[in-house]
Amino acid sequence: MTNIVLAAQAAQGGSGMSMLLMMVAIFAIMWFFMIRPQQKKQKEIQKFQNALTEGTDVVIGGGIYGTVKNVDLTTGKVKVKIADNVIITVDKNSVFKDVNSTQVAAK
Repeated sequence: MTNIVLAAQAAQGGSGMSMLLMMVAIFAIMWFFMIRPQQKKQKEIQKFQNALTEGTDVVIGGGIYGTVKNVDLTTGKVKVKIADNVIITVDKNSVFKDVNSTQVAAK
């Protein structure tokens, strides 16, 4: 009877190690397919926001298209012309992409 109990305990110890190995593998897969691409995209957006210049056609966070008129690096504010005689001031972090580069990629 003791031999059966010891054999059962040994089998359970091996499954614990394989369970740990499986959890590590699942985390690695999630990191490669979900977390890493999101980090790369976030770095690209940050790089674009830091390189904003006047005259760039952009899309603002709410889906508003406009043209950058002024970039104030000290306050982090950007003035964007969205229509004739309509200029709005937004935070630099709400400007997400360049309209011209998006159109070129779509063609």
